[in-house]
Amino acid sequence: MQLVAVDYNAENADQLFVESLRKTGFGVLKNHPLQQSMVQEIYDAWQTFFDSEEKHQYLYNKHKQDGFFPTTVSEVAKGFKQKDIKEYFHFYPWGQCPEELRPLLASYYEKANTLARELLSWIETNSPKEVSEKYSQPLSEMIKDSDQTLLRVLHYPPLKGDEEPDAIRAAAHEDINLITILPAANEPGLQVKAQDGSWIDVPCDFGNLIVNIGDMLQEASGHYFPSTTHRVINPENVDMTKSRISLPLFLHPRPDVVLSERHTADSYLKERLKELGVI
Repeated sequence: MQLVAVDYNAENADQLFVESLRKTGFGVLKNHPLQQSMVQEIYDAWQTFFDSEEKHQYLYNKHKQDGFFPTTVSEVAKGFKQKDIKEYFHFYPWGQCPEELRPLLASYYEKANTLARELLSWIETNSPKEVSEKYSQPLSEMIKDSDQTLLRVLHYPPLKGDEEPDAIRAAAHEDINLITILPAANEPGLQVKAQDGSWIDVPCDFGNLIVNIGDMLQEASGHYFPSTTHRVINPENVDMTKSRISLPLFLHPRPDVVLSERHTADSYLKERLKELGVI
């Protein structure tokens, strides 16, 4: 299996993209509307932030989950014991953020949400009738006016060589939300798990946009779209002193949205956050 980038401007882009999501849980887009220069500007600005002591002034609020999460409270992936080697900042338009960094992040958040609505429409249009009938409302409507959608600025610090055995930058996991959209990071390392158990490198050409299915869309589609396991591995045979920055946008429905007979978006999210030990 190989992931191939689909040209956003191609006539059949929606079909090729959704076919990739169906087969692998992942899709890669090139020539998409999110400007590479804007992404680079965010990477540069936030590298400075993570390198500074200022970050500790924005420590996260436990109940709201906005702000800075240091490496000491980093997530432990389900089924793992070691914390991931990462620190991150949770940005919501209503949440805390250094004022000088807010305008750029808010602008990206808005543009990425607009693209996400279009991609969710692609997914719905290309869902078989028996699958789309399961959706309690149009997929793109599920995220309308949602204040739950999270932009995470992730910083994987340089590796010093004294990390815990088996600890990696992000252990194998699935995402909780509907879909995640992620500009290619400034360093490689993202891998997706194939059906045969092997790991496949996700194309990390700068300018690509990586999209993956989350657990909520898997639930809403009756498992037609797979929420695929992925991870970020530590660099090998390259400069380990380099940081890695990435910028995933986790698209969350409004809490009241019905995903299935078993779950609303709110009940599903709370169940998963408890499993992760976040709440």
